[in-house]
Amino acid sequence: MDPITYFDQYARRYTPYKGGSWCYEDGCIYRGLRLLFEATGEGYWTAHLHRLIDRQVASDGTLLGYDPAEYNIDHILAGRVLFPLAAETGDGRYKTAADQLASQLETHPRILAGNYWHKQRYPHQVWLDGLYMGLPFQIEYALATGNSALIVDALRQFETALARTATAKGLYVHGYDDSRKQSWADPITGKSSTVWARAVGWLAMALVDTLALLPNDKATGALRLNTNRLLDEVMARQTPSGFWLQVLDEPDLAGNYEESSASAMFAYALLRYARLGLAQADRAIVAGRRALEALISGRLVADDQGITRLTTIVGVAGLGGFEGNYRDGSPGYYLSEQVVADDAKGVGPLMMAFAEDQLLRGATGRQGSASSR
Repeated sequence: MDPITYFDQYARRYTPYKGGSWCYEDGCIYRGLRLLFEATGEGYWTAHLHRLIDRQVASDGTLLGYDPAEYNIDHILAGRVLFPLAAETGDGRYKTAADQLASQLETHPRILAGNYWHKQRYPHQVWLDGLYMGLPFQIEYALATGNSALIVDALRQFETALARTATAKGLYVHGYDDSRKQSWADPITGKSSTVWARAVGWLAMALVDTLALLPNDKATGALRLNTNRLLDEVMARQTPSGFWLQVLDEPDLAGNYEESSASAMFAYALLRYARLGLAQADRAIVAGRRALEALISGRLVADDQGITRLTTIVGVAGLGGFEGNYRDGSPGYYLSEQVVADDAKGVGPLMMAFAEDQLLRGATGRQGSASSR
């Protein structure tokens, strides 16, 4: 099945990830649909987006199931799509909804160095996931409202988070505990122990999306350098088949496998970085397209009912938790989580990567309309 048909069919059967409540998983699909529209100009992508999101944004801008007092940084991600919807429709509810999310960030708890806690229930912790969930939105909100202080704050958060999660190999571990109280955290450094591919994928997308929003100047120089280094390390670890491993830096680890969501995230980051002319364009295009082609040709597989699905996605992975379900952050832990198909955390980034490739190729609707499929 060609990817356009797959994305269209997936969007048609997609139901809200968490029973309709505002969440980051839906946000992955929203961003994918938005980028497909930008790449092709086809209105059915926007129609899919409105069908899904408009049931979650009330006429007064209230977000379905959203509680800012949870201080969950994940809830911010889906708000990125509110900016183009507000601009294109003139409907004030989208701007009001974005204001609600920005208000959460105003009081969101932070570690001493200034980074947002991942969640209220994960105090003093910074996860790479959270950088993607919160900081590009914060920068877009800053640009929409003229609040440059928010950009300064976001860049500072990137700097401190990268410093606290960096490895000697030029990669980044999943999380950091400022309190050093979690058993997954090194008692000296506060770092978790493992380089989880999807966490690095969230980071790569966060860095590239941030640099796409901001000028190439002194303020972004350090971030640009760190992004170049990270993507260089990522490309060096691409497997011969075009994917990336679940535990990114341990190719000899028993049971390690080539995981789809991280591979889609890296493909997106590399292709977007190349398209925007930020650096390493030729190498990034080759690596990004290898991954995209591998995902489309090898991971879009028909199930027993004949429905094509994106396979080999780790369902979820995290750090810590509560009694009976404590995630120790070891390499073995990341290999123990369930592998699923068609999860939004894989399909959304695959949509994004495909859209970026279409933009690189200068395609505008050459794939044809999926509205009749």
